[in-house]
Amino acid sequence: MRECFAPTIILPVSPRLYNALTVLTLGLTALFAAWAALVFANPASALNPLKPMDELPMVAQLPTSVAVTRLFTSTPLPPTPTRPTATPLPPPSRTPTSLPTVAPTVPTATEAPTVAPVSAPAQASPQDTTVAANTPLPTATFTSPPPQSTGGFELGGQVADFNHADQMKYAGMAWVKRQLRWGPGANPNDANGFITDAHAKGFKILLSVLGDPESIRGGANYGDYASYVGGVAALGADAIEVWNEMNIDREWPGGEISGASYTQLLKQAYSAIKAGHPATMVISGAPAPTGYFGGCSTAGCDDKPYVEAMAAAGATSYMDCMGVHYNEGIVPPGQTSGDPRGSSGYYTRYYQSMISTYYTAEGGRRKLCFTELGYLTGEGYSPPLAEVAPGFGWAGNTTVSQQAQWLADAARMAQSDSRVRLIVVFNVDFTGWGQDPQGGYAIIRPGGGCPACEALHGVGK
Repeated sequence: MRECFAPTIILPVSPRLYNALTVLTLGLTALFAAWAALVFANPASALNPLKPMDELPMVAQLPTSVAVTRLFTSTPLPPTPTRPTATPLPPPSRTPTSLPTVAPTVPTATEAPTVAPVSAPAQASPQDTTVAANTPLPTATFTSPPPQSTGGFELGGQVADFNHADQMKYAGMAWVKRQLRWGPGANPNDANGFITDAHAKGFKILLSVLGDPESIRGGANYGDYASYVGGVAALGADAIEVWNEMNIDREWPGGEISGASYTQLLKQAYSAIKAGHPATMVISGAPAPTGYFGGCSTAGCDDKPYVEAMAAAGATSYMDCMGVHYNEGIVPPGQTSGDPRGSSGYYTRYYQSMISTYYTAEGGRRKLCFTELGYLTGEGYSPPLAEVAPGFGWAGNTTVSQQAQWLADAARMAQSDSRVRLIVVFNVDFTGWGQDPQGGYAIIRPGGGCPACEALHGVGK
């Protein structure tokens, strides 16, 4: 076979042009060599038009061996370097600040109280794992508002069944008081019926919350009690009295009676109540008015030194009003002497002496709330008071008419006394007649009449 070759065409080139092309070629070659050296030394340089291999999306999405096989079938690449991976931190703590967990619920009057569900603490979200392990998280804190002693004088009544709301309103009462018994593990929603009933009838409600003395011996269950009254406040209670007559062993653990120990309970209760509902008025438990002990000891304490010990322990910082009981009077409230019993000069005999004694003992820092004020009379009951309750025979000569007039006089005096915030009449509708003759204090008398309602009605006129 004959071979054929394409003819070679040689164009004439001038020597000057040849030299210029040679110089240009050498320059471009040197520039290319410099660029190649720079890119080789720094693949991430902006002069590199190709991305580094570890940044190629295809390689990142496939196992190293597969990616290398697909891209380079002749010469395998060395293994792709692995990036260090961050070890996830444990989720940060989300423990909530201890707050009352009972949410207000309002069942109807015929419904049994229900416990509102308590939400579990929120779980940490995935992005929380980027928080440094030793970085403290801010925690919510509650600062109790300062006590308040504002507000003008108001009148109320303590009830058993609360079936005389119209007569109470006629008497000028704006408050109703009920007692509520607490025990460890008790449900605050038990108070819901009392609160909704009072509000539905147009009254503010004071709940006196007390319990078995042995349940708090040695300071036990103070926190549980505080949590309970905080939950009651959250339901809308207008005022809470923290315990009752804690200066005697009938109401406080024997051998541990002191104003300082009670103040520890009051302090915890105050913080919980204000956290549950800041507007709820906190009233310190009213001591039993007595001179029996001749002073103060862990077995029992007269009320004056007890209140002084409370004040010394800082109790006035944890109350809006100082609780007082006055229920042994047999003379008009304007009288300050002449009680026919022995020890006629003792302050518990007289309404005005009780005010000045308590107000001075607590340093005049808080107004006084009489959570019980009543006059005992056996009129209309049988057998006579001296027979059924000899310990209360001192009231045997008090009449229903005197009871009505003295209650009205006390309310009238309180209206113009800036030291007194509240009087709760003890009582409205109790009926017991025995060794503890509470029916004799009631203003709703046997037969349904209420002379005290008429007398009190005229106070605001």
